[in-house]
Amino acid sequence: AARIIQNMDPTADPCKDFYQYACGGWLSRHVIPETSSRYSIFDILRDELEIILKGVLETSDQGDREAFQKAKILYKSCMNESLIEQRDSLPLLEALRMVGDWPVASADWSKTKEPSWSMEENLSIMNSRFNKRVLIDMFVWNDDRDSSRHIIYIDQPSLGMPSRDYYFNGGNYQRVREAYLQFMITIAKMIRQDKNVSKDDSFVQEEMTKVMEFETEIAN
Repeated sequence: AARIIQNMDPTADPCKDFYQYACGGWLSRHVIPETSSRYSIFDILRDELEIILKGVLETSDQGDREAFQKAKILYKSCMNESLIEQRDSLPLLEALRMVGDWPVASADWSKTKEPSWSMEENLSIMNSRFNKRVLIDMFVWNDDRDSSRHIIYIDQPSLGMPSRDYYFNGGNYQRVREAYLQFMITIAKMIRQDKNVSKDDSFVQEEMTKVMEFETEIAN
């Protein structure tokens, strides 16, 4: 209750500007961080929860139920930087192999992989194995018209960058957009090198520019 009152502006007349009356206190004390496209009480609560969760995951797992043990094992595996460094790019290369490889990081993908490659099959693998929605988001949730049953929903997934603004606006958005493209180019070059594929910077630049153009069309 105190937080709600703090986020209000009692000096405003609710009959003239109810939004300022209800949210004026919040607006005067909070600025959207440059790293975020939005900022609300739920974002603050999520950050606070992550701090609490970190403390829980770092406690001893002795006597924990199986689900808690699994969560702590996953957390420890992510924090084991020495093993991550030792494995280097092998986990990523294995993940790419599972979805039919990456054309830009292949010498002859169109000849060796494309004939047997299925978009439908690999979209489902990305969803089920890696929880990554590409082009299409598909999930099971309560039916809006009948809460006693669950149905399949088909929706658009999130974009590679936080919001549509990043693909079209200037200023800081443009700088992020340029860095995003350069990041894709850098990763493609690294993977080609790790797979001992010949160096071809112009090909990588051309392919990743096409990817950026395609993603911009989706954002539009």
